[in-house]
Amino acid sequence: MSALIYLIPAALFLGLLGLAGFLWALKSGQFDDLDGAAHRILLDDEDKPLPPREANGRQQ
Repeated sequence: MSALIYLIPAALFLGLLGLAGFLWALKSGQFDDLDGAAHRILLDDEDKPLPPREANGRQQ
């Protein structure tokens, strides 16, 4: 029972620390553009097509 004297304040402190970290990330813009990186990988920025690969001296 005496362990609860230490565990309850520790749990409250860790919960508040996690909440403060989440609010800081929210205010600093960490969650602004969640889909941007997923769509950027699909876009082609190159105008020229890549040359075909050769495997074992044969073209695919």
